[in-house]
Amino acid sequence: MIRRMSFAAALLLLTSPFAMAKDIVVYAGALIDGSGAALRREVSLIIHDDRIVAIEPGFKAPDGAEVIDLSKATVLPGFIDCHVHVAAKLPSRTNAIEDWLTHSDIDRAFDAALFARQMLQQGFTGARDVGGGDETVALREAIDAGKTPGPRLWVALEALGPTGGHGDLHNGLDPKLARAGWDNGLVDSPDQARLRVREHKRRGADLIKLMPSGGIASTGDDPRAQTMTVDEIRAAVDAAHALGMKVAAHIYPAGAIENAVRAGVDSVEHGSFATAQTFALMKDKGTYLVPTLTVYEVFYKVAQEHPELLPPGTAQKELANDLLPKKNLPLALKSGVKIAYGTDIGEGDHTGEFALLIANGMSVQQAILAATRNAADLIGAGDRVGSLQPGRYADLVAVGGDPLAEPALLRHVDFVMKGGVVYRAQGRPTAAAAE
Repeated sequence: MIRRMSFAAALLLLTSPFAMAKDIVVYAGALIDGSGAALRREVSLIIHDDRIVAIEPGFKAPDGAEVIDLSKATVLPGFIDCHVHVAAKLPSRTNAIEDWLTHSDIDRAFDAALFARQMLQQGFTGARDVGGGDETVALREAIDAGKTPGPRLWVALEALGPTGGHGDLHNGLDPKLARAGWDNGLVDSPDQARLRVREHKRRGADLIKLMPSGGIASTGDDPRAQTMTVDEIRAAVDAAHALGMKVAAHIYPAGAIENAVRAGVDSVEHGSFATAQTFALMKDKGTYLVPTLTVYEVFYKVAQEHPELLPPGTAQKELANDLLPKKNLPLALKSGVKIAYGTDIGEGDHTGEFALLIANGMSVQQAILAATRNAADLIGAGDRVGSLQPGRYADLVAVGGDPLAEPALLRHVDFVMKGGVVYRAQGRPTAAAAE
């Protein structure tokens, strides 16, 4: 017979990565499955170990299954943030240069573990870290091994870019200062680009991050300038694709975006100064846009209120450029370019991007798909995550109402399951969240 347990009792069996029930059934009052299909009501998700094996109409379960009753809630796929820096602190918390020079990679690893746990509690069962170091690879492995809770991670190592470019860690510092590892992302020729890609693959990277243009939160470079040559970009992309790795490219100016898209990058991160022509080319090539509106919201506020906390000369760049991405998003939507969800933060609220996307032209359904189906497709994991279908991981969240009618619910998930393990229930972390 079906054993229907109280929610609290079921959690005792379901909140350990190594002591989960063999068969679990989730009763979903409503289901948004992440495929783009219409919302369904009163369905049962049947889970064996860490995978969904069936989705059945009505509330039913095989003999002996443990039931999680979410019959009053809406169930969705776990969210995926395609642009994080999992070890990054909020800029309002600390002076950027002081923090960089007084904290080690080990310090950052502990920060990353904390921020990853917080991200999972917000409903993010997956994330793509686009520019860290060996500590992000170690965190990915620790999460996968069940040593610490967090989202499934796909990681890039140091962003690849030219000397003096957005990713050059020497920028703004005494030229005599140096540290082992600061040059791990420097690329000043096509041959060097190929070598760096292969080195990053050897060190455990899942994807490559490029910096073909200048940036905003860095000293001394121009966000409207292309800083990598086309040959350097193409060499990096070809080397990455040959190794089965995707390429995410931080780019602002239209011309640089178009050059990188023609060279084959898989996603454009930010894309602040893109034009209709740029988006048309991206759509034609199937290139994703990851708008990262959250980071502009965060940094604009700091630039206004505490410019002294930012790297020298960057507050002016923030104030001059941070409002443009919101104004540009409707143009991207009109073009039909593919869009994936990304925040460009580590610490902080990763759910805020939903409100920003919706306020600037996306429908609620489009925003949900950006954080589920589209995000999984960009990562290259659409056969495992991003939608609730048989064969996919049991990565799901639930909210206490209809998010299509009340999108603010997306910022307050009550329930989080990753791989069949419950990390949040009834709006609170479970025991598994602390392990």
